[in-house]
Amino acid sequence: MKLLLKNCDILATENGVFRCLKNAYLGIDNNTIDYMDTIRPDASYEQEKDLSGRLLMPGLVNCHGHSPMTLLRGIGSDLPLQEWLFGKMMPIEDKLTAEDIRIGNQLALLDMIATGTTSYSDMYFEPETAVENAVAAGIKANISRPVQCFNPGETYADSFRAKQSIELFKNHNGAGDGRVLIDFSIHAEYTCQPHIVEAYSADCKALGGRMHIHMSETKKEHEDCIAKYGKTPAQWFNDLGTFDSPTFAAHCVWVSEEDMALMRDKGVSVVHNPTSNLKLGSGFAPIQHMMDMGIRVALGTDGCASNNNLNMFEELHLASIIHNGYANNPTIMKAEDCLRMATINGAKLQGRDNTGSLEVGKRADIIAIDLNRPHLFPNLDPLALVCYSAQGSDVVMTMVDGKILYENGEFLTLDKDKILHDAAQVVNRLYA
Repeated sequence: MKLLLKNCDILATENGVFRCLKNAYLGIDNNTIDYMDTIRPDASYEQEKDLSGRLLMPGLVNCHGHSPMTLLRGIGSDLPLQEWLFGKMMPIEDKLTAEDIRIGNQLALLDMIATGTTSYSDMYFEPETAVENAVAAGIKANISRPVQCFNPGETYADSFRAKQSIELFKNHNGAGDGRVLIDFSIHAEYTCQPHIVEAYSADCKALGGRMHIHMSETKKEHEDCIAKYGKTPAQWFNDLGTFDSPTFAAHCVWVSEEDMALMRDKGVSVVHNPTSNLKLGSGFAPIQHMMDMGIRVALGTDGCASNNNLNMFEELHLASIIHNGYANNPTIMKAEDCLRMATINGAKLQGRDNTGSLEVGKRADIIAIDLNRPHLFPNLDPLALVCYSAQGSDVVMTMVDGKILYENGEFLTLDKDKILHDAAQVVNRLYA
């Protein structure tokens, strides 16, 4: 179907630079943008949609999270990461069934789609449920089954987690007409054994996969790794072959200058998680320095137990201001750089070169912001408006591959009432 979105402002990209088209037209042919200008197109469209008072922008890309942890929202607050993870999170996660995880992921999809996320990267167990949900909901997703190993005597042949991850890749990569991609994943240095990491990283490289990891999230993690192995987590992963595949590393708060040079040289991307890092007291990642060095940086929410929502507009806002305050310098982070982190950088990190920006020939992954809100007037600088003023609740349309998933408070591919009912049943059982 050919659809014309008309009378809207469009935050487009031209030659890698954002520019705003006022009172413009955006044409969609099936799943692809085929027209964008302030002049009405000569070509005819089967359907026209008047979006007066709306700003169209690229859908946001959430590059790190653990979506079923919506069911753990609010648990373990105000604790250090190690105590939070091992003392609070994992004991509850041990109780989760595959159906619980399916429902937790569906609850996360409601949150993400309603606040403008069109693609997300997830790291969790029972990943087939996330694949099925993504296909049904129409969202784009990079799904991974994280590999962990706490027993030094466990052989790679006996690693059921690695087997599940590889089977997931072979069976589901490219599902949903390519909307679902499967990544490899090592949870973290401190939750895995070197011989497992080395063998699994070799399989990732052989199969042409991408690798999703946690790295140097806290000072303790970073220093404990040096004490144990005589090297930083980045050096440890590199020496075991992990960085020989396209890798994206969440957090990277405590990376050293040498780590960053290594990451740049190996093409490792960083996922900045400002809310999670602040809530857990992990610190301030050297994001501007990374970008100055040429490291690609994207944004993520992390899971709902350390955030506690999946609203990427909050991440965009925090990323654009906290580093200025920390450095006592209002020029450290710029709105355009932060918006690029939340859109095109994230899409590239996920291996999606055909999305992340509004351009002719790109996929129609589009969200619409209602400009008729008091906090969005006047719109003198659209980039500043999006970074510093807009809220996830301002999203009134979310579209993926030309299909509207959410519009004016209504979910078109998800049953909100059923999901909330099912989630309540799970929570009542888990915390009885």
